[in-house]
Amino acid sequence: MARPRRIVLVRHGESTGNVDDTVYEREPDHALALTERGRRQAEETGKELRELFGRERVSVYVSPYRRTHETLRAFHLDPDLIRVREEPRLREQDWGNWQDCDDVRLQKTYRDAYGHFFFRFPQGESGADVYDRVGGFLESLFRSFESPDHPPNVLLVTHGLAMRLFCMRWFHWTVAEFESLSNPGNAEMRMLVLGDDGHYTLNRPFERWRDPVPSWVTG
Repeated sequence: MARPRRIVLVRHGESTGNVDDTVYEREPDHALALTERGRRQAEETGKELRELFGRERVSVYVSPYRRTHETLRAFHLDPDLIRVREEPRLREQDWGNWQDCDDVRLQKTYRDAYGHFFFRFPQGESGADVYDRVGGFLESLFRSFESPDHPPNVLLVTHGLAMRLFCMRWFHWTVAEFESLSNPGNAEMRMLVLGDDGHYTLNRPFERWRDPVPSWVTG
């Protein structure tokens, strides 16, 4: 099995929805573009990625959302060295279709009280639902490692929640551990690095906003 030396996860750059949540009333979530600041963020991350990968080949998986595709383009990776596949299982958590901002704010309040992993948005997904589809993607990713010519690098261009859930599944974190972590910032990276012992380690932890608390503890 040709396991990659690096698996790099990157959150998209700042989008219009990150700076103005009323945009969700006018545009679908999947169609939101990067802001100018978001493009600059992605370009800066691209410099780091080009230095990291050098002339090595990279297998790229990108969420089907506009902001992730725009982030990937802003990396300016050498097209001769990358193999790009759009991967719907890496999309953002579905919050329903057209969104009423006041209702979404209320639902987020409910989610904070109920728990981010288990709370399901009406007509949308829970964190547990996203965990399941990210887990399905991981199974496909493992199968791809069976190819003897698999690139030494994997790059996932995705969303903050998906990044946390990918690592939760990979490292077997508990729900309590997941709930204690914050999303990475826009265009931030996390990297799984293959060690000499055959195990992957995370190069940088996610920020923690509280100590882990078992999901059945309330109040």
